[in-house]
Amino acid sequence: MNLLIFGATGDTGRELVKQALAQGHTVTAFSRHADELTADFPTIKTIEGDVTDKATVEKAVQGQDAVLSALGSSSLKRSPALTTGVRNIVEAMEQYNVRRLVYQSSLGVGESRKQVGFLVRYIIIPLVLRNAIADHEDKERIIKKSNLDWVIVRPAGLTNGDHTGEYRSGETIDFGAKIARADVADFMLQQVTDDACLKKTPGVSY
Repeated sequence: MNLLIFGATGDTGRELVKQALAQGHTVTAFSRHADELTADFPTIKTIEGDVTDKATVEKAVQGQDAVLSALGSSSLKRSPALTTGVRNIVEAMEQYNVRRLVYQSSLGVGESRKQVGFLVRYIIIPLVLRNAIADHEDKERIIKKSNLDWVIVRPAGLTNGDHTGEYRSGETIDFGAKIARADVADFMLQQVTDDACLKKTPGVSY
């Protein structure tokens, strides 16, 4: 399949690229620094650009079979540019009839907040992760209002562990649960063709 990956130079994005190529997909990586990937992945297609540039996003989306987003920010401040970027992605996909969108969100967003423990729910999220969670909620609303075939993936605490292919998904996630970014990428790639979680927000953890 032709897969377009946003946020391809991030930690989860690189795993998406690596695993998608290993599975035989044709991968286009979209990032402001997409050229960083060519040394490790010489067969990859790259588009350097900013997701706030609607014309560049539209160009990237054309001809794709599915889109995966691992867009994220390392800042604790609000990131309105990423929300604009997701809106651009959704509108471009609708315009060019690219149906499947797999988006990486986070445990603690929306109704999944009740799945986390007291400390996370009432202290860490309000005091530390307030802006990141609010951004994800804004982006999820945009996706859910679309007419796309979307899957929103909400991983537990992210680590840089090995790719195991063994994890839980779509279940109640325990407080303190973790999952490697490599296994998040594994699950996200499955959603490209699996309809079991279509228009749902599955959690994923060990």
